[in-house]
Amino acid sequence: MTGPLRDPRFRRLLAGQSLSSFGDTALYLMLGIWAKELTDSNAAAGGVFLALGLPAVLSPFAGQLADRLRRRPLMIVTNALAAVMVLGLLAVHDRRQLWLLYAVAFGYGLASSVLSSAGAGLRKALLGDEQAAAANALLQSVTQALRVIAPLVGTGLFVAFGGGAVAVLDAATFVVAIVALLSVRVEERRPERRPRGSFGADLTAGFRHIRSVPLLFQVTIVTACAFGVIGLNETVAFAVVDQGLHRSPSFLGVLNSVQGAASALGGLAAAALMRRLGPARVAGLALAGFGAAAAAFTEHSVTLALAGEVGDGFGLVWLVVALGTTAQVYTPAPLQGRVNSAWMMLVLTPQTASIAAGTGLIAVVDYRLLLLAITAVMAACAAILLLRPAPASELVPASELVELTSS
Repeated sequence: MTGPLRDPRFRRLLAGQSLSSFGDTALYLMLGIWAKELTDSNAAAGGVFLALGLPAVLSPFAGQLADRLRRRPLMIVTNALAAVMVLGLLAVHDRRQLWLLYAVAFGYGLASSVLSSAGAGLRKALLGDEQAAAANALLQSVTQALRVIAPLVGTGLFVAFGGGAVAVLDAATFVVAIVALLSVRVEERRPERRPRGSFGADLTAGFRHIRSVPLLFQVTIVTACAFGVIGLNETVAFAVVDQGLHRSPSFLGVLNSVQGAASALGGLAAAALMRRLGPARVAGLALAGFGAAAAAFTEHSVTLALAGEVGDGFGLVWLVVALGTTAQVYTPAPLQGRVNSAWMMLVLTPQTASIAAGTGLIAVVDYRLLLLAITAVMAACAAILLLRPAPASELVPASELVELTSS
């Protein structure tokens, strides 16, 4: 074994987190399909993803929590609470309980913010900066490979036994993640005590740090601009399947499986691309993939739709690895949670706004026009990163950075 896989602790962490992501993926898509089945409304289905994205505005608080508590115990408790929460879906029987789908989706978004912020810091403490890109690429590859079957498993269980079966499956994967975390021993620096009156400065320290690192700032802001329209996809996807391909909502499971397979393959090349092209250009390629996919979805062709999912799959894994690794490597340990949550908020808040816009626009605007808008914005943002990337040579190594909490 090479790279981060040489560390048995990372292997256990990888297995636990990947299986948990498998359950998450099975549930995410099923929630949208469930809402569609209960209401026969694309807007109602898109509302599930809006509820998932809304907690992004609370990300700074999740980052503050991750930097002020020991990360491994925090992740264990968060996984346990999420497992209990998702079992609440067993109470959904008809459209009168639609609000429960949204409540669980919102809670999922909160848990994901905490787990993402704490997980970034935990991996840094476990592996250091040298293995960051390889570890993130491996994590994404395995996670996305499981997405090949996760949507099919989720939709299959939903069709055969109902949404409650998927909820039980997902709760079980949270338990697996807890067991993996309990088996990992890592030396975490004791969180520093903060002076009174420093809460506001602490809360915004992640944003100030992003602004101080040119490459991280460029990739984050350009991605945020791109995600100002990409959220339209969450609602448009149901129209693509229904109006464009004339298939049932469960066909989204097939499309998502293709995306997962493409992401797994793209993840295998992510670390090499990062070394050869740098994170800005890798992020640019990712956005270009999203744009090409949106263009493919405008045609009433299953073949082109599947090709579009390949573009989305490559784009997803390359973007996560590029942005996540840049934030991880160029951020000191005490700021890991807040920087991770800051870029998540900056990127996901525009996405959430565009999901909200999509739930309204889908009823009055042809979905193909929305897809063309996505293509145009992605092309412009990709061009910035591909043609004028901020040079990594201007960055200060993470080991020389100081915590920015007072300026």
